[in-house]
Amino acid sequence: MRPSGHAPPAREFAATRQLQQFIDHAPISMALLDTRMRYIAASRRWCQSFHTRKLDVVGHSHYEIFPEITDAWKDVHRRALGGETLHCDGEIFVRIDGTAQWLAWEVAPWLTDSGAIGGIVIVSEDITARKLAEQEVCAQHALMRVTLDSIGDAVITTDENQNVGWLNPVASRLTGWELSAARGKPVQDVFHVVGRPTQTVLIARDGTEHGIQDSVAPIRDDSGTVLGTVLVFHDVTEQRRLVAEVSHRASHDALTGLVNRFEFESRLRQAFGSVREGNHAHALMFIDLDQFKLVNDACGHSAGDRLLREVTTLFQGVIRARDTLGRLGGDEFGLLLENCTARQARRVADQLCEQLKSYRFVHEGQRFRIGASIGLVPLDKRWSSEAQIMQAADAACYAAKEAGRNRVHEWLETDTLVKSRPVERQWVTRLETALAANRFRLHAQRIEPCHGQSARLQLEILLRLIDIDGSIVAPNVFLPAAERFDMAAQIDRWVVHGVLDWMSVQDLDRIETVAVNLSGQSIGDRAFRRDMVSHVSRMPRPDKLCFEITETAAISHMEDSKEFITAMRRLGARVALDDFGTGVASFGSLKLLPVNMLKIDGQFVRDILHDRLDYTAVRCFHDIAAACDLQTVAKCVESEHVLTALRHIGVNFVQGNFVHRPEPLDLLVGPPPRRTVGTDFEPISAPGPTPAHH
Repeated sequence: MRPSGHAPPAREFAATRQLQQFIDHAPISMALLDTRMRYIAASRRWCQSFHTRKLDVVGHSHYEIFPEITDAWKDVHRRALGGETLHCDGEIFVRIDGTAQWLAWEVAPWLTDSGAIGGIVIVSEDITARKLAEQEVCAQHALMRVTLDSIGDAVITTDENQNVGWLNPVASRLTGWELSAARGKPVQDVFHVVGRPTQTVLIARDGTEHGIQDSVAPIRDDSGTVLGTVLVFHDVTEQRRLVAEVSHRASHDALTGLVNRFEFESRLRQAFGSVREGNHAHALMFIDLDQFKLVNDACGHSAGDRLLREVTTLFQGVIRARDTLGRLGGDEFGLLLENCTARQARRVADQLCEQLKSYRFVHEGQRFRIGASIGLVPLDKRWSSEAQIMQAADAACYAAKEAGRNRVHEWLETDTLVKSRPVERQWVTRLETALAANRFRLHAQRIEPCHGQSARLQLEILLRLIDIDGSIVAPNVFLPAAERFDMAAQIDRWVVHGVLDWMSVQDLDRIETVAVNLSGQSIGDRAFRRDMVSHVSRMPRPDKLCFEITETAAISHMEDSKEFITAMRRLGARVALDDFGTGVASFGSLKLLPVNMLKIDGQFVRDILHDRLDYTAVRCFHDIAAACDLQTVAKCVESEHVLTALRHIGVNFVQGNFVHRPEPLDLLVGPPPRRTVGTDFEPISAPGPTPAHH
């Protein structure tokens, strides 16, 4: 309803009828007011915007219609009546019905025919929908910013010209660039990376280097137009360092820093391959220190360790940087001289002997003379395998020791001295006698779940030898000789047959698994594999039997291992990869070996509480096993604290003296049947590494 006391505006103002009609029918939100802020005309869109009618607006005061109008708006009106034109984009208004809206508006004076200011014109646009959309976008942007600021990855965005638009705090920390300084700069100035073998390195603003993993993707709008790029990267410096250290530890001797036997044999295989494929000539030396045992016994193991480190430094001062010096075990070293003639190799060997002649080891006032017996073998095409070369070098080294020590013995094809090893050959007779007299004994050690205790027995079979005097001989004493003289597979066969006979008279419902170790010789022997298939196929419960193969043996006999494992799995037996971690460079072999379980080597478990790298290695091995859907067993668990750490990692099973000390199998679960030697024990000939234990 129109308030009383207001005359029609057309009778009081000089506004033209045409102006009023224009505003009345304008397709935009527009109003014409006089100098007293009374409406002369209002467009249909204006009335719709404020949810009112024209007859309730025209002739009425603006302040009457909008009683809540602010002083700021009144000031705008005064300034417009004073001749100014004013703009605003985004003012909130409250409609007559109480709803809020955003308006973009312009206020300007209008002139009468005489040129005087007759009032003001207000043109407005309802931008509520746009403002709400902007608010939503801002909220989403703020959420995205908070999210990206909170994540651990570094993020950089660029525009279509590859200039930096934004980077989160992680990216700022890694690159050394603050957002304010980086914005607008070419991305390559901020994200400065260089490619190095197998890795990408980010060079920060201050020159600091970070190993990173990164990815880049385009930013596109709905039409597919590229608006820029987003870079996502994270720091992997520590992970790379740990991986490199794990790899180094797996291939190097912890005491001397030299390559270990596994890595040395790997490099020898490569060198031997180059000989067979081309005309290369190399040389191999086996070096055995003389008088080392005297120092070790007289001064203690710490002094012996220091002696080995000093001798290592002495040797490194003689050889070339590209030569491979390795510690093969104890006081034995190997030296591989690539692209070296026999004459040059002999000169190097003589220099090593001369250096040791003048060297004296001093400990607490005592001086010790140390020598070396060196066996030298040329690497040429006369050899059929690297194992044959290693045996020849070992035999030549023994010949040097037998000839008086601290000398070099070069291998000759007619050499008869290097073909005899009288001391170790004594073990052939002793082992054959032990087999015939049934003086081997089966011991066992429990394997328990990491969490709780199993209701059924899970065992690993361990082998012991009862010597003539009744003493118990550990396998690490006689198995090296068994390997050297091709008796390891014969002993493995005795163990397996004995276990199968014992299992045939047991209540197998009490037993979960019985694990038996196999040597590399056994895996590499076709007759042995056929024998195992024949016996396992006749077992009533082959799922109770588990064969353990060391990782080194499996890798060294990859094709034979795959064939054996596949055959055993097909028959229902299980297979575990033992001493996992000693061949860490061969992780990819897990894809080729269909085993059931990984047994983590004890060298990584013993110091898990004090060595961060060992802890990381065990966790890494368990994660790898889980990714391959395999269970894990941690060996050499010697304390409750170690067990707790393994539980935290998630290892499935544990084994060690803390869990159970090995004991005779007949005391643990009942006596096995007595075995006699027969045709089953004919020697099986096949090369391979010595198993870690029986």
